[in-house]
Amino acid sequence: MRKLKLIWDFKGPDSEKTAAHHLIHLKEYVKDNKIASLATGTEQINKNHFIAFLALEELFMPAVRDALKPHRGQLFEPSN
Repeated sequence: MRKLKLIWDFKGPDSEKTAAHHLIHLKEYVKDNKIASLATGTEQINKNHFIAFLALEELFMPAVRDALKPHRGQLFEPSN
């Protein structure tokens, strides 16, 4: 089964704080809906662009996509 990374983009001077706050809601959703997440987190793309992400197996993607409307997605490749 493919592993996917759903991504929410935040841009601007408050993007780091906004991404961190969004991550709280992602973690709540995962817990409340018993989603087997592979990873969650935030990443800095540049000074004014941060992302919040949720990595999961493809099986869970449609429900999460429809409920939380990620901006984009890609294959998840965990770092060692």
